[in-house]
Amino acid sequence: MSEYPQVSIIIPAWNEAEWIGRTLEAVNAARAEQPEISEVIVVDNASTDDTAATAEAAGARVVFEPEQRIARARNAGAAEARGEWLIFVDADTWPDGALLRATLQALGSGQVCGGGARIRFDRLSLSAYRLGVITWNGLSSRLRLAAGCYLFCTRDAFERVGGFTERVYAGEEVFLSRRLARDGRSRGQVFRILDDPPVLTSGRKTEWFGPWQHLLMTLVVLLVPFALRSRRLSWFWYRRPS
Repeated sequence: MSEYPQVSIIIPAWNEAEWIGRTLEAVNAARAEQPEISEVIVVDNASTDDTAATAEAAGARVVFEPEQRIARARNAGAAEARGEWLIFVDADTWPDGALLRATLQALGSGQVCGGGARIRFDRLSLSAYRLGVITWNGLSSRLRLAAGCYLFCTRDAFERVGGFTERVYAGEEVFLSRRLARDGRSRGQVFRILDDPPVLTSGRKTEWFGPWQHLLMTLVVLLVPFALRSRRLSWFWYRRPS
């Protein structure tokens, strides 16, 4: 059996010491159910807490990206990855074995260049947020746009399209989804959003920001994407409660 992994799971993390342990526990449990050899890479994106030490203690390989920009962190992880298949998971997201199996089956079919999953939050306090999730999942499936918390693709496709664009501070998964879908069509492949099972992710931002702030940021990504080239206008992804 090859010593090199077939699958690389890449987790960008900025000051995620409180969350990264649970994420790695979920990822490692999901990996243990699969026959494919895999690796986990945590990209410490200029953290000032114990993110790196916590990740290393959980068995992840840690790489560092000093510039705090989500796309750069994702690309830094991909540059260090050894797998043929790349899976990007947020540090507050918990994929299970069934989702990982569905992902690997899709990539292994040769018909899928990449994709994502429908999302499910661990907690949502307002009906407006629940409606927002339903709306996003519908748009995601229809428009073939992967949520940033869970995106997968082949290494070949990732490299052909140039990885995540580093011209933006957020929304890089939307741009990559579109480029991967176009590249896939030219090769008889599809970019697929998996219907089931969904990926479980944290609803912590619903506690940090109000419904209208979430709606505003969603509209910015979909309708005014050039605004994401500004770090100031991308505050939603870089601001946390003190």
